[in-house]
Amino acid sequence: MTDRDTTLRLDPRYDPAGLITAVVTDRSGALLMVAHMNAEALAATQRSGEATFWSRSRGRLWKKGETSGHVLTVVEMRIDCDQDALWLICDPAGPACHTGAPSCFYRRVEGDSLVRVA
Repeated sequence: MTDRDTTLRLDPRYDPAGLITAVVTDRSGALLMVAHMNAEALAATQRSGEATFWSRSRGRLWKKGETSGHVLTVVEMRIDCDQDALWLICDPAGPACHTGAPSCFYRRVEGDSLVRVA
């Protein structure tokens, strides 16, 4: 155990790429999406109250809903014991997935096939 495991000081442990995993749920606990944040995205989220991530595919900051209007208003943010993963509890202003599905996890894996579940 390290000080990071028990401290009450925010001290995110970013990976070598400078990222931390962010799991996003709604207030009911339904899983909406998983994304990544760097220090700048975390600071922007804390400042604005709306989820901002680091888009690995775009190579830039990405505020969820910046084009669709489907922002994620952060109700509560938690960090795990060793501070290498975040949990954002949010009020979504629309579907979380760019496909229009409420959650990015709308398919179940069955063998080598996918089955739509939501």
